[in-house]
Amino acid sequence: MKGFDAKQPIGIFDSGIGGLTVAHAIKKVLPNEQLIYFGDTAHLPYGDKSADAIRYYALKISKFLLEQNCKMIVIACNSASSAAYDLLLEFFEGKALFVNVVDPLVNAVITKSYQRVGVIATKATIHSNIYRNKIKALQQNVYVGQLATPLLVPMIEEGLYKGEITHSIIENYLSNPVLADLDALLLACTHYPLIKPEIDAYYHGKIDIMDSMEAAARMCVEILEEHQLINLERSESDRFYVSDYTPSFEHTAKMFYGDDIELQTHSIW
Repeated sequence: MKGFDAKQPIGIFDSGIGGLTVAHAIKKVLPNEQLIYFGDTAHLPYGDKSADAIRYYALKISKFLLEQNCKMIVIACNSASSAAYDLLLEFFEGKALFVNVVDPLVNAVITKSYQRVGVIATKATIHSNIYRNKIKALQQNVYVGQLATPLLVPMIEEGLYKGEITHSIIENYLSNPVLADLDALLLACTHYPLIKPEIDAYYHGKIDIMDSMEAAARMCVEILEEHQLINLERSESDRFYVSDYTPSFEHTAKMFYGDDIELQTHSIW
């Protein structure tokens, strides 16, 4: 891609620290890339915000990441991917490569021969109908049952993803009739991989539980290869920013990323 250098960093953003699951997956397949992460903890969760508010946040964060000279921006948030991806492509055309977390997961689903697929996500993602519309556009006869699960993100952000309360909330959501008799369940929020074992246990391992982490990471590799922008030499250290800070974020960040990281507070508002 003209005007870009392989040594430029990859920017990643989410409404909080759930997108660190995507950052971790990207780091595994692209170990030499410098990552610059921004978690908008001042406004989490995005799932309860209007589409216009999410677009505003996404524009401001993308501008910040472009100021950090990012060659690629990964929207590691399903709510922002649903509401703002097309706008970001248009607004920042030619300034960076953009990857969302919806299309990679949809593409992964379509390669299977599922008849009944469930989707759990934030209110914003479910109300957008983006997963149902994209899946049915490619495979019309598939049943797509959708359910908003708004309690899960704040629960996970606070580190409360184990124990009796967690199991009760998960069971209450998954027992909804719209999610009955599934072949696969899509975890359409980057926070949800942390409770994947609990969700799998609810279904006794009898259905496929799919998330977007590895699929999104693979798409990053494919796009960077296509534009000959994979960094072959390790450069600067990764940086992790949040727009608001509490000690619980620091603790939970390690759970999402799988390693110790230092969160820096940086307000762009």
